[in-house]
Amino acid sequence: MKMKLAVAASMLLGASALATPTLADVNIGLLNGITGGAAAMAPEITKSLQFAVDQINEQGGVLQGEKLVGIMADDGCSPQVAADAATKLVNVSQVIGIVGPLCSGALMAATSSATIPAGVILISQAATSPEISTLKDNDLVFRTIPSDEYQGQALARTLLDRGTKKVAVSFINNDYGKGIAEAFKKEFEAKGGEIAGYEAHEENKSSYRADLAGLAQGGADTLVLLDYGDTSGLTVLREAIENGFFENFVGAEGMKTSAPIKAIGGDNLTTFTASAPVSVKSEALDIFNKGFAESGGDINASYVGPSYDAVFLLALAIEKAGGDKAKLPEALRAVSNGEGEPILPGEWKKAKELIAAGKAVDYRGASGELNFDANGDVPGSYALFKVVGDDWEVETEMK
Repeated sequence: MKMKLAVAASMLLGASALATPTLADVNIGLLNGITGGAAAMAPEITKSLQFAVDQINEQGGVLQGEKLVGIMADDGCSPQVAADAATKLVNVSQVIGIVGPLCSGALMAATSSATIPAGVILISQAATSPEISTLKDNDLVFRTIPSDEYQGQALARTLLDRGTKKVAVSFINNDYGKGIAEAFKKEFEAKGGEIAGYEAHEENKSSYRADLAGLAQGGADTLVLLDYGDTSGLTVLREAIENGFFENFVGAEGMKTSAPIKAIGGDNLTTFTASAPVSVKSEALDIFNKGFAESGGDINASYVGPSYDAVFLLALAIEKAGGDKAKLPEALRAVSNGEGEPILPGEWKKAKELIAAGKAVDYRGASGELNFDANGDVPGSYALFKVVGDDWEVETEMK
């Protein structure tokens, strides 16, 4: 029977949800943005996390046949909610490692208050702030998604290459928004572009018309909107369109959700594009896509590949370290460093046998080869997406 991620009713209130595992289980935490700014992404991410856990348990589990238990908790895309959830995962559930959170501010709070002090490894599949790279984390914080330092730069170069020389920038006032906005601004201006307005906005205001009117005074016809499409980003986008403040709109992955399409309509978003990390075409990606689709998942949903990879990598590290929490960072790097027998998505039994035989393995994931640098980061590729009907489609690759 397939493992089910443990989700308690308390999650509906934004609290962490705890399972009641047996003594033979190996617990990992799954900090997921079920509420808050990233909520639209959470259902498919949950399926991807579940898919990885199921595959591992169906192929022998971890260590001496123990089941891998994914204990789901809501990070709320909120520092306080994430800190509380991570604390419960570490202190009550006694997790050996954590996958998540989705949002950068949530990660910063969870790591500083709970995981780093407790020596618990954490792998985020979606938190992209450049500030995460410089955390004093004792080599405990990793990402299967690249930093927005790279995405902000790539977005700036792409817009300039497309002939957009003047923009206004509106960004949410948190770690995510500030990080990608600063990277974009620095690269855009360095390459000859003009920033006609640059302003942070607070989340969940009832209206942003005054903010938009001020930004529009700079004369740009393009608004770069760096926010979440489920919350304040949706309001900013709708009011900008309704009031004719700008003609063109560009977001990053936080805006690439279904919410703007459902709320505003695809016909009204023909001048709206958004950048997002993408997986490089590979055998590993093809295998993941086939399996995830067969399990009922949407292969085009945001972060499903990096989510699967984070769980699979954490399990490989647990296997390599023999369940020793202190050895997990070293083990994580060892199972994904470009050396050893290639392991593709779904090849848990093969990896388990090789590790037991003392042989090196190299995980090649759905989201890339995932060779971590000194900061626990990975390189990435990006694409610019456009709205077609009721969904997003790749418009062009970014460099």
